[in-house]
Order: sequence, then structure tokens, then C-alpha cells
Amino acid sequence: MTSLKSAAKIIRRRLLDSRWLLSPAVVRNTSKTIRAIEPAKLPSKVKAFVQESVTVCQPARVHICDGTERENNEIVRTLQQEGLITPLKKYDNCWLARTDPADVARVESKTVISTTRKSDTVPTPCEGVVGTLGYWLSRDDMDRAFRDRFPGSMKGRTLYVIPFSMGPLGSPLSKIGIQLTDSAYVVASMRIMTRMGQDALEVLGDSEDFTKCLHSVGQPLPSNRQLVNNWPCNPEKTLIAHIPERNEIVSFGSGYGGNSLLGKKCFALRLGSILARREGWLAEHMLILGVTSPRGKKRYIAAAFPSACGKTNMAMMKPTLPGYRVECVGDDIAWMKFDDQGQLRAINPEAGFFGVAPGTSMATNPNAMLTIQKNTIFTNVAETADGGFFWEGLDKETPKQTAITNWLGKKWDPSGNEKAAHPNSRFCTPAKQCPIMDSNWEDPNGVPIDAILFGGRRSAGVPLVFEALSWKHGVLLGASMKSEATSAAEHKAGKEMNDPFAMRPFFGYNFAHYLDYWLSIERRPGLKLPKIFHVNWFRKNDQGKFLWPGFGENSRVLDWIVRRVEGEDCAQRTPIGLLPTLDAIDLKGMPEPVDMHGLFEVPKNFWLNEVQDLRRYFRGQVRSEFPEAIYGELDALEKRLLSSAD
Repeated sequence: MTSLKSAAKIIRRRLLDSRWLLSPAVVRNTSKTIRAIEPAKLPSKVKAFVQESVTVCQPARVHICDGTERENNEIVRTLQQEGLITPLKKYDNCWLARTDPADVARVESKTVISTTRKSDTVPTPCEGVVGTLGYWLSRDDMDRAFRDRFPGSMKGRTLYVIPFSMGPLGSPLSKIGIQLTDSAYVVASMRIMTRMGQDALEVLGDSEDFTKCLHSVGQPLPSNRQLVNNWPCNPEKTLIAHIPERNEIVSFGSGYGGNSLLGKKCFALRLGSILARREGWLAEHMLILGVTSPRGKKRYIAAAFPSACGKTNMAMMKPTLPGYRVECVGDDIAWMKFDDQGQLRAINPEAGFFGVAPGTSMATNPNAMLTIQKNTIFTNVAETADGGFFWEGLDKETPKQTAITNWLGKKWDPSGNEKAAHPNSRFCTPAKQCPIMDSNWEDPNGVPIDAILFGGRRSAGVPLVFEALSWKHGVLLGASMKSEATSAAEHKAGKEMNDPFAMRPFFGYNFAHYLDYWLSIERRPGLKLPKIFHVNWFRKNDQGKFLWPGFGENSRVLDWIVRRVEGEDCAQRTPIGLLPTLDAIDLKGMPEPVDMHGLFEVPKNFWLNEVQDLRRYFRGQVRSEFPEAIYGELDALEKRLLSSAD
């Protein structure tokens, strides 16, 4: 039997054979042929990256993606033949993938940043405190983990080379990445989520400025693992690693989107936040929307919410307030930079939506429902007998007698306790299909940001909306974010967790340094700093019912925010910030009465306890280096609360 070392030498000789490199690449995968672009057109550094990875991973074939419709059709046929997707016949070019139940979400405990110095990546917690602001892996341990996983990992499979742009092609705010993967599912999804193919290579040209992304499902062929739903993965050895000193991402063992579509959270947030700090911009877990008032003035807003807390619903809002129009720029990630005039401008680095399906309906998000009627990949949703999709939240829109197959491929009993769709089931759909995409969503210069919102799921104590007293106070609001955990990661849903800036799972570097960086923005001369607000759609009454209907009614909150941006005197000072004055929230046309006192009450004891909890959290997670300015803001908040009336 040929040894691994000998096989690597053979593959290297094959790669270095100029006749193989310079001829048009025609590669075969099982029973079909996919025509690729010429490898000779690869920039030298990209070619070297491919060569090194082929030598290590030993794929049977290499395919360089050009991003064409023809290629995508072949990729989809491959996925069908391998039993990885089935058509949802009720729609145009929509597909259903069912994963192994062991591979359904981001795996935060196996997602690491590998740097020479641990303090660059994570703060040191106090003794006895478990750090929750990132996972660090030493460079030596990273190298050992790589050697333990990747050699021979792609045997029998095709290595796909995916050139992609995060952000509009050619934008000064955009970045180029090269992802190598042995998953056709990833190829099809990356074509939706990024600007993928030959155009990205042309933008890169001969530049060496690209991010290297290597991904393997970790199941060489023939497989020694019994596949579930024909879904290859290796959950026992899953690892998602970021190596900022080499501008690299490596992911092994998972095919789930958040772990395998490396342009998303891995590049756009973890490495992106490092690049942003280095280059003077911001990479944030934020939606971007444009809101036009009846007065005809459009304002753009960026908003940070934890995963599965309504970002997509807000980004695609259908306003109920007459005369308002909301348009979507992005639903998940914002790259923002101040221009020469001091205006903060933002792009959506993605080209698609990777949205949580459950809860999405014509009642909650009609624009998302219209978007996903074609050219969409659904993962771990349920299927109706007539070839439609189904998940929790579509009950009222689906005939009662409809036969449904659940996400595990079994007949679903609606009277039972099992969910039809996995709570983290997803749709992957092109952004350009959204009926309310903003006309400037691909403007290479970005859109001007007038306000930044922070929010989360808080059932008690936190008002519907309030405005920060200053930039420093706004940074405290971001650092203080809490929310109930969701199914987007492996945490137990429902547990309230600190989630600073909605970035807790996505910080690329030390949280204390991240706060310092946000604070430093105020010290730059000539900047037009956006106003900062905090919102909470999820406050409940004593009976456990939501006090605010949310969804399109949130346009009433946006109305107040826009008026504050424009300088209207419609706020009152409270210990926690600026709240709307009496009657400042337009309630005309609301279908039911709203308990405004309950929505905006600021319970003194609740907030004093909040201050103490935050002190414990900050001191516990960051033993040293925590910015004194944030402690100063927390002390000032406590002083205002103590001097206020009960």
C-alpha cells in the first residue's frame, strides 16, 4: 500500500507538472463532468495555496469554481445524485437538505482563535471564573490539531476552489477570500451567500491580499462512518480555527453553514474584526436597513441583536405606521468605515440571507417569505406532501390535514412533542430576490449610518427603547447586552446570557481591547458619530405575555429614533438614558391597547441589581485591562439610580 508520504509526493509532482496546470481543467466527479476555468489563471499565491492543500488533503479531483449558472446546475445534480438534497417541487429551484442530527448548529466550544499570545485573543478571567469571551488555541496545539485531521481528509472527494468577495465587487470596503472545500453543499451555498467565481479572481488580480479558507467534512472515501441522511461529517473531531497571523481559517468535521460557509461568521466577523481594528473600521454583527419617513427623508440604521432574536424580521420589516417605508441592506453583518467627511458608511459583506426558518411566516415576515419562493436551499426544515416547506410558525398558513415529514425524514405528528423542523433550521436565499432590497445595497461606498441600535431578549426591566446619553454610555449599552440563549449554537435555549455587542461568539480578539477600540472612535477628530439606542421587543407582563406586538409595529419605535436623529425634542432624561416623552410613540391605528407604563417602567431595584451583575460579569471575565471608562459609566449609572425617586 502506498504510504501517505509517498502519495503526497505523487500528488505534488502532479501539481507541479506544467502540462496539468496549464491545460483547461476538466474534472470528473462520479458519473458527471464539470467544466472548470483554467488553473493557469489562478494568481501565483492562490495556486500555491491550492497546491499545498492538495498535497495534504489528497483529493481525487480539483475543480476551480467559476460561479456560472451552468456550473451551479452541475453542482446541484451532484448533490441530488449523492442523496444530499431533494427538490421541493412546489417551488422554483428550491432544495431541501437534511443533515446528520449531530451537525445542526455552530459549535462554539470547538471554535477557536489561534495566536502566539493568548492575551491577544481572550481576556484572562478571575480565578475560579470560566471565561466565555472566546476560545484560544496555541499555535503548537493548532499545528498538532491540523496534522491530526487534514492529511488525507479529502481522499476520494473533489476539492472545490471557491474564489469569493465579501462585499460588492471592487468596493474599497470589500475583501477577497479563497475557500477550498470538499463539500458541494458548501459550493452551492457560497454561490448564494457571496459574490463567487471568476469575477472575484479578476478583482484579486496578482494581489496577495486574500484570506485563505480550508474546509473539509472530514470523511474521506470510502467512509468508515455510517452516514445519516447521506450527510458526511465528523463531529468527534470538529474544529473551526482562525489563525489571524496567517490570515487563515481552517474548518474540519462539520458541513453546517455557520461552520462551513467560511465567508460568514468566520471571515466576516472573527477575522473581520481583527482586520477592522488593524485598518481602522468596524466589522459588526449588525443588520442594516433604510427607513424613509412620510417627510421623504431616508435614514440608515445598523442594529445588533444576538442570533435568532429578530434581525432578519427587522431588516425586512413591513411597517404598520402609515407613510413609512423600510428597505433592506443586510440582515446579519455590517462592515462600517468613516469616510473622508467623517460620515460612518456601511456595506453588507454578504450576498444572501442565511435565516432561521422557524417563526418566519407571512404574518411575521412577509418579505422573507416572498424572497424564499425560488432559488433557495433549505436545511433541516420539514416537508409537506405536496413538496412544500414547513416549520413551526406556518401552522395557520398550512391546511390542517396536510401530511408532513419532519426534519429527520419521519412522518410528523402535530399532536406530539417533537418539532417538525429543527429549531435552528435555515433558508439560504439570494438577497437580490428580496422585494424590499434597498437600491443602494450594493453601493461600493456603502450607505450612511445615522443610528446604531443594540438589543436582545429581555423579559423584564428593560424598556422598549431608550437613547444613550453619550458615545461612552452607548459603548456601555453594547457591552451590557444580555439575551436569552437561542438554538443557533449548542447552548440551552431560554437561559439568559451576557452577549456584549451580540459578538460574544464572534470576537476575533480580546474583548477588553475591543472596548478600547470602540471608545477610541470618539477621540478621532472630525467624525459625525451616530446616535446609539437600546431596544427590547420582548418585555413581558406578570402573566408572561409580551407587552409589545413587535414585527411591523416596531416601525413606531423607528419613527421615534428617526425623529431623535433629526433633533426633535421628544425625549426625557432618566437614570438609564433618554426615554420617549409621554405620547412620543405614535400609537394611532394599533389593533389593541398597549400598556405603555409597563413597557417603559424603569424599576430602580432591577437596575441596581443589573449594575451589580454587570460589575461581577466584567470583573470576572476580564481580570485586568478592562477600560476604566466603562467602569466610570457604570458608576455614573448607579449614582443616577440611587439619587432617583423610588
